[in-house]
Order: sequence, then structure tokens, then C-alpha cells
Amino acid sequence: MLSQLFKFHGGVKPASHKDLSNQAPIVTAPLPSRLIVPLHQSIGGTPRPVVAVGDRVLKGQLIGEADGWLSAAVHAPTSGTVVEIAMHTRPHPSGLGSQCVVIEPDGRDEWIAHGPADYAAMTPADICSYLQRYGIVGLGGAGFPTHGKLTANPKVAMAELIINAAECEPYITCDDRLMRERAEEIVRGTAIFRDMLKPQQVIIGVEDNKPEAIAALRAAVTALAEPFTVVPVPALYPAGGAKQLIRVLTGKEVPGAMRSTADMGVQVFNVGTAYAAWRAIGHGEPLISRVVTLTGNVRQAHNVEALIGTPMDELLRLASPNPDTDGIIMGGPMMGFLVPDETAPIVKTSNCLIAHSARLFPPKAPEMPCIRCGACARACPHELQPFELYWHSRAKDFGKTQQYHIFDCIECGCCSFVCPSRIPLVQYFRFAKSEIWAREREKKASEEAKQRFEFKQFREEREKADKAEKLAKAAAAQAAKKAAEAAAAAGGTVAAEAPAAAGDDPAAAAKKAAIAAAMARAKAQREAVQAKNTDELTPQQAHEMAAIEARRAAAGVSEAPAASTDSRTE
Repeated sequence: MLSQLFKFHGGVKPASHKDLSNQAPIVTAPLPSRLIVPLHQSIGGTPRPVVAVGDRVLKGQLIGEADGWLSAAVHAPTSGTVVEIAMHTRPHPSGLGSQCVVIEPDGRDEWIAHGPADYAAMTPADICSYLQRYGIVGLGGAGFPTHGKLTANPKVAMAELIINAAECEPYITCDDRLMRERAEEIVRGTAIFRDMLKPQQVIIGVEDNKPEAIAALRAAVTALAEPFTVVPVPALYPAGGAKQLIRVLTGKEVPGAMRSTADMGVQVFNVGTAYAAWRAIGHGEPLISRVVTLTGNVRQAHNVEALIGTPMDELLRLASPNPDTDGIIMGGPMMGFLVPDETAPIVKTSNCLIAHSARLFPPKAPEMPCIRCGACARACPHELQPFELYWHSRAKDFGKTQQYHIFDCIECGCCSFVCPSRIPLVQYFRFAKSEIWAREREKKASEEAKQRFEFKQFREEREKADKAEKLAKAAAAQAAKKAAEAAAAAGGTVAAEAPAAAGDDPAAAAKKAAIAAAMARAKAQREAVQAKNTDELTPQQAHEMAAIEARRAAAGVSEAPAASTDSRTE
């Protein structure tokens, strides 16, 4: 056992309401009328469908192949026929659609051939690839692909591996019942993570309001002779947050901007994730079901193991909702949300369905002005100043919200819970974040458009330059050809001069060839106009010619112009 526990800043203690659903054991939900399996169920890329409408699939068969390294595969939850691959409402506050594979069960629940992996012969890279193919992701809420967190930072030694079994959100008890009933498999899954990361110590943190779960885990650790430490932590919301649990168990303060705790030598996995990893390695079962808490305004609150893709309204009916139920909350009351479409399916991160009613969750009183009491700042587990974030979010001064570290907010709801003015602070923060993201996307799109335009201009200029160069070469070749022809006609004058230019630059050689050709043409023209009728002269013409030559000699002119002679004789 650890010698000391630490405290994190802030936190609240809402009514837990866990006794509504943690008394009865987990039951297996019956096959639904149809399964709507979203392909995108985790952080990362959207898996590509590998089945077609009309295909018959078996339980555990691959229907969505991982798209890239940060992605996880999706499998058929039962045997049946693929009746549709189309957009359906996803379980998200936006109500937007997501590509889904719709399967009509055949009632046989027939498995693919499967069995345990040869774990002893697998390398760490093999295990990561295996878990990705089997669709294992974090079941605590974020849905980060598990294989991505099992790749340790080679520059930082792993000090602590923490299994998060706090389950601090009110109403939710799926992890509690899982630990009570399947503790040995959780410990085996934890051992897989230990073998991968090789930490100095392994700690399983459980809130102290779960004594049965703590006892079951300790018994399993002893039975399997594993050197793991099961540590009860004070029940204080949000102790189940990864950074808060790290602080409580190790005393390490994780910086708000740090996204990977592995850089501090710590890694955290949800208790349900450890269980799913063991089912994949030890039994060859992909992640096709999970334990879900059914509670709230119902007559029979309990936990069920439900197939991924089961419609929420159909699943909640197993808990017999009261007639005044008017909606479904997915998740807990602090961080969960009312689903926009009750027929939306459960996914890998759906840990709880709460039947909503005005009696159980009365409408909030009207929002009042902020009185700057500071209660929200005292409750914030990340030591932010929510009232400042509120003012700047409301004023749409998003630059200021970033200066106040709005992206360090985990949207736990503590500030809204304690606000005496009943301001829905988290809603303002979500609005500000979405606006900042939208502007970043617009900025990125603008920069990409600018890059495309500049590249287009560069390409056009390059094409013009290439065209001009080709034309110049063609003109030079044509000039050289004409020069050669003219030189040949002039009796080889150009041919005699060509060897001197042979070693010159092609453009210079072409220029010289053009000059030589022009000179050859000029010489030919001069020869063409020389007198050709001075051989056969009459005596009178010869006398006149002699007189002209005498006068030219007296005047200092050596040769009479041929043109004047020609004009006179003619």
C-alpha cells in the first residue's frame, strides 16, 4: 500500500445515487431487433467498411478496417445479415450522422473461429497490432485506441502504471460491478499492460465508496501472485480524471497543456479497458460488447452487458422506465448529455444510460448575473478561473479565453455545479472552444487555398518558361539549318567557319550561324549584280571605257562602279 495519498485542487461531492444500480449482478442483454454499428467509435480515423449490403456476417467478424495507425477496427456484434451501410444519428450532442453498418440478427449468435493468442511468442509490436485489429479502445470515456498508449516513450522510464477504477461520476456503477464479478480477468489484463510498459510499480486506484470491489481486486491480485497495489482513494468528484488520479496516487502535477502523461513516466488505463484487453488476448474476442448502467427514472436499475450498436431506447426498456421519462442521458449527470435521438446506438464508450424526467432532474432556474464570488475557481480541479473564461466567452473574445487556458478545461461541470447564479458555465466554454476550432479550420483552409493558388502560379510560370525555352531551341535549330544550307550554297564558306563555333554554347553557335548565313546571302547578292557584258565591247565602247578609267585614275578612284557601266552600256 502507498505510504501517502495526495490531494488535487477543488472538486465537489454530489449525491452519488450509485445504490440504485450496484446491488444487482450484471445480466446479458437479449439480442436487439437490429444493430446499428457506427464505424467511427474512437479517437482517430474512421475505419473503412469491408462488408457489403446483403453479406452474412458472424459474431466477431471484421466489418470496419482500421484507417491508419491511430484507429481501431470494428466488428460484428452478432451473426446476421448486413441490411444497410448508411448515415445514422450518432450518440453525440450535435445529433450529426455517422456511417454505420446495420445488421439484422439471425438469432443464432454464431461466432467466428476464435481462441487465445500465443501471448508468450508475441513481441510488443505484435501485441499492439493485435489489439488494434481487435478494436480495443479506452472504455473510460475518451475512446483512445489502447495500442497507442502502450507505446512507451523511449526517453522516459515508466515509473507508474495506474488502472483507473475510481468511477467518480454519480449514477454510474458499471465498473463497480465489473470489479466485483470479474476481478481476476481485470488483473490479467493489467498484467498485459505491465509486460508492455515495464513500470516500476502498478497501482489500481478505487474510490473508497466501493469496498466490495476493493476486496475482490485484492483477492484476485493475491490469487494470481501479482505485485499490484490496490489503493482506495477518497470519493471526491472528479477523482476519476486521469490527471487528478495521478496527482492523488503519485503526487505528480501534470501540466495542463500536456496531453500524454507518458512523458512524465505515468500511464493510465480504465479498468474496463484492462478487462477488454484480456478478453482479446486470452479468448480471442474483439470488443463487441460492454457493461452499461441502466438507471435514473426506472423501476429496475441494474447493469447489463450489451452488444455495441444496440439502440438506446430498446436497451433502456430492460430497466422499465417510468411513464414520465422524457429523454435519455448518455453518461453521468455531470459530463453526460441528453441524446438528440433515442434510437441512436450505444458505442464502445457508452458506460451509462440515465432515464431523464423533470421530477428527477428539475429544470434549472433562470440564469442570473455573475457576482464574482469565486466559488467556481475554488471548485475547478485544474485551478482555472472560470468566471474570467465566462466573461470572455460571452463577449466572444476568444483570444482572451485562450490566454486564460480554456483548453485546459476538462468540462467536468464542477464550476456549474457550485455556481450560485446558476450559470451553465460549461456550455459557454464548449461554445468558445467550438468557435476557436472553427476559426482554426477556416484559417487552415485559407492557408491551404493560398498554397494551392501560389503553386498554380508557379506551375503556370514554369510551363511558360519551358515553352519559351523549347521555342528558342527550335528557332536556333531552324537558324542553324538555314545557315548550313546557305553556307553550302555559298561554296562552303560557312562550313569552313562552323568548326570554330562547334564548341560554343548552342545559343551562341546558332547566333554565329545566323550571322554567317546573312553574310553569305549578302555576298551572293553582290555577285549577282556585277557586270557580265564587258568581254565583248565595240571599239567605241572600249575607247569610252578607257577614257573613263583615265579620269578615275586622275581623280584617285581605283575601280569604276559596276552599276554605272552597266547603265551606260545598256
